Amino acid sequence: MQSMVGQAVSGERLCITRLLGRAMTPEVERQKGLWELDNILRSIYILDFIDDPTLRQSVQKALNRGEAYQRMRRAISYVNSGKFRVKTEAEQQIWNECSLLIANAIIYYNTLLLSRVYEQKLAAGDLEAIKVLNSTSPVAWRNVNLIGNFDFTTNSTLVDIEALAARYQNEDFWPRSMTEVDDNSPQE
Repeated sequence: MQSMVGQAVSGERLCITRLLGRAMTPEVERQKGLWELDNILRSIYILDFIDDPTLRQSVQKALNRGEAYQRMRRAISYVNSGKFRVKTEAEQQIWNECSLLIANAIIYYNTLLLSRVYEQKLAAGDLEAIKVLNSTSPVAWRNVNLIGNFDFTTNSTLVDIEALAARYQNEDFWPRSMTEVDDNSPQE
């Protein structure tokens, strides 16, 4: 045993599993090495997370975005009083894909509207509004009627994003749009 320890100290390769009577293949050695590298990198990340408040805030923001998206998906799926009317797995998959499409359409609509308002405020030099817009998430559905009837025929009018964005130029409308409304209180 002392000679094996001496070989390890002198820099020669010592394989612990060989002591146990099993030889390691190069693939297994590589896999164990990658696991150890992963453990080292995870430890470094955890230490950085503990020491760096900016990293913690960034991680919290990312978690909040994910949770907001899940809340929106839950709100979309609650349409029809939460009654899930599918009978087969295929119908369930179609329902899931449809709710994904609706969620992505809402996010696209909000992103487009926020981009137009951002361009307006940037042109006007309104730095306070730009700061607010930079921290505004497009994952919101308060501005979307999820339980109404929708007309998707060709006779329906298109949404005029420019006209909607123009409303935010009004000095009275901008502050009212940025205030939080309690879900239990009546909305205007």
